[in-house]
Amino acid sequence: MVQPAASAGAIEIAGAPAKPKVTARNVNVYYGEKHALKDVNVDIPARSVMAFIGPSGCGKSTFLRCINRMNDTIPIARVTGKIEIDDLDIYDRSLDVVQLRARVGMVFQKPNPFPKSIYENVAYGPRIHGIARSKAELDEIVTSSLKRAGLWEEVKDRLTDSGTSLSGGQQQRLCIARAIAVGPEVILMDEPCSALDPIATARIEELIDELRQNFTIIIVTHSMQQAARVSQRTAFFHLGILVEEGATETIFTSPNDRRTQDYITGRFG
Repeated sequence: MVQPAASAGAIEIAGAPAKPKVTARNVNVYYGEKHALKDVNVDIPARSVMAFIGPSGCGKSTFLRCINRMNDTIPIARVTGKIEIDDLDIYDRSLDVVQLRARVGMVFQKPNPFPKSIYENVAYGPRIHGIARSKAELDEIVTSSLKRAGLWEEVKDRLTDSGTSLSGGQQQRLCIARAIAVGPEVILMDEPCSALDPIATARIEELIDELRQNFTIIIVTHSMQQAARVSQRTAFFHLGILVEEGATETIFTSPNDRRTQDYITGRFG
């Protein structure tokens, strides 16, 4: 049975309770007069993949952007409620948003490497955050990040080439390497494969499965097949409401809510 989205406390994964990494309580988002997200309550467990699914404009990307306060960059956006990462209120006025975004990495729909070398793309974050104390340390971070992103073997002899010279799938893995180079705990992915071909998509999905051993990953996807393949938990959004959340297998085989069933079976969306 799927637990209601508003439930608090431990979540069971593979029979063992896991303390939530991210908790959201009564989260609302307004864009001017528009009420885009309504009373979202959800627990997101550590070191796992949670997928947000739902039709276009349903609020899933809006909620994703709440988790690293990207909505702060929109003048008419207003967020209420509480979101915590490891019991830290990320909307606390005293919180350094730059440090928050180092803890919460983001990978966007369209690969967006900087117009710099492959090396400099990955080194940029550690350099501005003062993570590396020497060139040798920076080299190690770049190498390690590219390896973890499954890109090292393809680019190790061309680190001075521009990041924009890579293929679309390679660019997206470079963006993932750039995100993990600063040592985040949470990685947000907003439809990271929608601009990629099936082979590149498969590589990214394999990478997501590897990365969840060390990171909490939250992915927005328009592909229900992708959500079923990569995630352990799934949340279904509709018209700004989090309708239902639970173990991915349960959501796809025996959802509690008729709206979830109708979406999954293609009756709307």
